[in-house]
This record gives sequence, C-alpha cells and structure tokens, in this order.
Amino acid sequence: MYALPEKTTGSERELLEAMIDRGRLALVENARGLSEADARRRLVPSLTTPIALVKHAAVAERRWFQWLVAGLDEAEIDGPSTPGDPSFAVADDETVDDVIAEYERTSARSREIAAGFSLDDRWTHPVVGEVSLRFIYLFLIEELARHTGHSDILREQITAR
Repeated sequence: MYALPEKTTGSERELLEAMIDRGRLALVENARGLSEADARRRLVPSLTTPIALVKHAAVAERRWFQWLVAGLDEAEIDGPSTPGDPSFAVADDETVDDVIAEYERTSARSREIAAGFSLDDRWTHPVVGEVSLRFIYLFLIEELARHTGHSDILREQITAR
C-alpha cells in the first residue's frame, strides 16, 4: 500500500504522529485481506511473515510506550512484550483480524500514553541509554518503514502466485 501523506504541514509533533500513524496503517494493510495460510507463509528463513510483522510491531510499541514511557510493570502491559524473535510469534489460534485488532488497540494505547508527555521528556532505556519521546517517534517511524518494506515484498510474492 502506498499513498502520499495526508498531512504535510503542522507542528513537529503533529507531523511525527501523522507519520507514525501512516506507518502503522501501511503495515496493517499489507496483512489485511490475506488468507490465514498466506499471512503465515514463510518466504524467508526468519520468522518474518505478514502477520508476524504486525505482531512484532505491537510488541515494539508496548516496549516503548507501556513499559518505558508509562513505566508499567510487565504484568500491567496489555499483551506480549518480549523483544527479539519471540515478538514475531503468532499463536495458531490467532487470526489475521485478531492480530490487526490487537495492534490497533496497542497503537491507541500508545497514543494515549504519549499524549501525556512532551517531545523533550526523557527516559533511560537499559540498552540505548537516554531517549526522548521525539527519539521514540523517530525510531518507530523508521522501524515501521523498514518492516513495511519487508511486508510489501512478502505481499507481492504471495499475491503474485
């Protein structure tokens, strides 16, 4: 899915939030409408599939917004939040629609959490060190763009068959 950005002017925060939402939508749209089998089809040696990329994005948002920014305990986070390969794990009983709905709920909660902070507010990430909300937005925009590129290629390979 490629479309020109809808928002091209506004404050820095408005543009960052519009771009992260654009990335969220693009990633979801690459999985939406695929059959359950196609969404899980492994075309690369890694766990990267269209549905797994959406699952991974939800985990990433939980790690950044719920765990780091909101400071929630692991038990308070509303779903899986283990980074790395486990973040790509999709249970057999989870459907494409389930995983998309989970990601959309996670994204909504990320927006709610972020709304309470300024772009300059800071937290200490245990691996990368001090980060601001601005950095988190930029990091996730880049992460979503990269993974959407992966899902674009996977979707093209799946639908070309």
